[in-house]
Amino acid sequence: MESFFLKLSVMLVPGLMAITCHEVSHGYVADRLGDSTARHLGRLTLNPLKHLDIIGTLMVFLIGIGWAKPVPVNFGNLRNPKRDMIWVAAAGPITNFTLAFLSALALRGGVVLAGMVPAGSPIEALSFPILLMLAFSVYINLLLAIFNLIPVPPLDGGRVAVGLLPPRPALILARFEPYGMILIVVLVFFTNIFSLVLLPALNIGIDILAGPKTEWVFDLLLSKVIGR
Repeated sequence: MESFFLKLSVMLVPGLMAITCHEVSHGYVADRLGDSTARHLGRLTLNPLKHLDIIGTLMVFLIGIGWAKPVPVNFGNLRNPKRDMIWVAAAGPITNFTLAFLSALALRGGVVLAGMVPAGSPIEALSFPILLMLAFSVYINLLLAIFNLIPVPPLDGGRVAVGLLPPRPALILARFEPYGMILIVVLVFFTNIFSLVLLPALNIGIDILAGPKTEWVFDLLLSKVIGR
């Protein structure tokens, strides 16, 4: 029970922000490019309750990655559907990379400030959960961005690939979309794609953004919160 509340306190806010901003960015870019579907449905809001998917939220605590309800986009309403689909799809990973970058900057500054606080003080006790939240924000945003770049529709990377490929291969790839989630589940749970591809890319991203001085925070995050 104590472990659950530790996870809840550290992961809830950064996790909800990561998946909410990811979805809102899709709808916002689509709205700017001609499709107002998300705006008319009230989905261009940072209120997480509008985007909450119960199973996707639980997955954040169980496996460290989750999802929200997809923001609806009618690609036929876009001014240039094939080109604009690339920007709508790319908006999600770009947003997560941006949030990871900003969180890493805040984490770097927080580690420096925490080192100036007297040991055993109440401020020091308060600083640890804040640093863990910032570290998890880096972790979850990078993981969402990297995962969504897998070139399999309906993931963002798949839709970017459909927009970039010539018509015939783009059509072939697009036809996989109804079965894409099945393929993704198989890849994640029945292959070594996480340990062989996603995890190394995630670790490289963390090293680049957060730097060696925050390594102890991520060690604490992985051992005490995520349990990896």
